[in-house]
Amino acid sequence: MALNNTYDARLQQETAVGAGVQILLLALLGSAIGMGPAGWLTGLVFAFATWAVLSRALHRSRLSSFGPANRVTLGRATLVGGVTALVADSFESAPQVTLLVGLTAVALLLDGVDGKVARRTGTSSALGARFDMEVDAFLILVLSVYVSTRLGPWVMLIGGMRYAFVAAARVAPWLNAPLPPSFARKTVAALQGVCLLLAGAELLPHPANLAVVVLSLGSLVWSFGRDVAWLWRNSSTGDGRSVAEGVGEQVVGEPLVRELELAAR
Repeated sequence: MALNNTYDARLQQETAVGAGVQILLLALLGSAIGMGPAGWLTGLVFAFATWAVLSRALHRSRLSSFGPANRVTLGRATLVGGVTALVADSFESAPQVTLLVGLTAVALLLDGVDGKVARRTGTSSALGARFDMEVDAFLILVLSVYVSTRLGPWVMLIGGMRYAFVAAARVAPWLNAPLPPSFARKTVAALQGVCLLLAGAELLPHPANLAVVVLSLGSLVWSFGRDVAWLWRNSSTGDGRSVAEGVGEQVVGEPLVRELELAAR
């Protein structure tokens, strides 16, 4: 019991350090651009929410150490918090495009690094995969909000689609079944951040930015549609068991297998 408490205390220290670094980044951004109340409030809420949710998840996971891969993901989350603050601030003042693009580019470049670190150090975990997935999903949501101010509210469909899928799965449990690995799904996943970053950077003419985001949304609709169709067709096996049960027997010890696959989106 004492050893478990020691591990838990160390894990909580890691999340507290992450929150501290997030606040430091906000202070640097604030001093650099004179960030307004909206940016500060949004950034602080993000920092607190990340600390609270991650601390609870770590406590429930009973991990013995935070691990280098989760530190990389926490660093990416810090960058996403900075992007979130800048997007919120853009509703009050002129957007800081250079800073926003820079932070987003680094966060996107680091995507996948945490997974490689986890595999090389033997520290892969369901929690780490879920943490990585949530950071990715939230970054896409924030970017879609930012780009929607230039191209229209429809762009937010890109950021909201994953959350709509999760909500639908609560009503239709067959959507919770594991999905087979897919290179196409991974490609579409990578495309979302790149397309939204390109449109947000405003380096291209308006029609070109529009075409890029339409391509992004179209590919995402196709990917989700294909997966939903597969889940529907395979919602039950020949002997009456759900496909989730059938596949689950093949992946004992990986209760978040569907989330691990969706993390590739």
